[in-house]
Amino acid sequence: MSSQKNLSVGPAPRQQYQWDWRAAGNFMGGGAGAGLLLFTQLSGVKGIAAIVLVLGGLGLVGLGLFCVWLEIGRPLRAMNVFLNARTSWMSREALVSILVFGLGLGLLAGVNAWAAPLAIAALAFLYCQARIVQGAKGIATWREPMTVPLLVFTGLAEGAGLFWMVAAWQFSSGALVALFGVLVLMRWLLWRAWRASIAGAPAPALAAIDRGGIALQWLGSAAPLALVLLAGFGVAPGPWSAALLTAAGALVALTGAAFKFTLVTRGAYYQGFSLARLPVRGVPR
Repeated sequence: MSSQKNLSVGPAPRQQYQWDWRAAGNFMGGGAGAGLLLFTQLSGVKGIAAIVLVLGGLGLVGLGLFCVWLEIGRPLRAMNVFLNARTSWMSREALVSILVFGLGLGLLAGVNAWAAPLAIAALAFLYCQARIVQGAKGIATWREPMTVPLLVFTGLAEGAGLFWMVAAWQFSSGALVALFGVLVLMRWLLWRAWRASIAGAPAPALAAIDRGGIALQWLGSAAPLALVLLAGFGVAPGPWSAALLTAAGALVALTGAAFKFTLVTRGAYYQGFSLARLPVRGVPR
């Protein structure tokens, strides 16, 4: 992974190796966890289900941050990440994560007034993560402005999917089912717009993105939307409706995680460069 071949610089596109599965794990766990925390607060669910969902969201965010800690070359210097909030979205993510954990633990302790601030902090965490990826200007598939809304809505859809995987059997809300469907549809549309915007990216990156995109569009978008429609319009009886929502949630969450893993580890290529005019000795330019 650190061979001279991988680190060489030249005109040909080359895959980045600095961010591996550990970096992907941060976006997979943190994005889904933040989305779960936000959707849980929007739902207004109470009792044991709320405790499980909040703990699950905090656990996923913590797992993602732990993956980042594993990637740091000098883990004992991890606290330095908090020192550059003025210019670094990674520092802002770390600072917002403290707020997320503080508000989440306070909510678990019974401070119900912190529900709305927790939802806002979770959304801010999602946004910071999206800006971290989009800020890597050397990677053709990351730097497009459409990357930010795509990753935000991917996290929101994943969080909603995880919510229904846990709460579909104890909680029912037509409005929230409809919101879940809207989030899935938005992710699908944003993926297609983002894919059009990166049409000039290196061919190997697009090949990896397109292979994963098949699953995202059909297993992670079309199939869940059909299941949501069946459940939301009462076509299926009560228990079957909960089962359909659970299946839709699982499909959305799994395909979202797979998309982010592919984006970070397989679809990330440096653009390379080209020289439109080369100097030739003895020929004026």
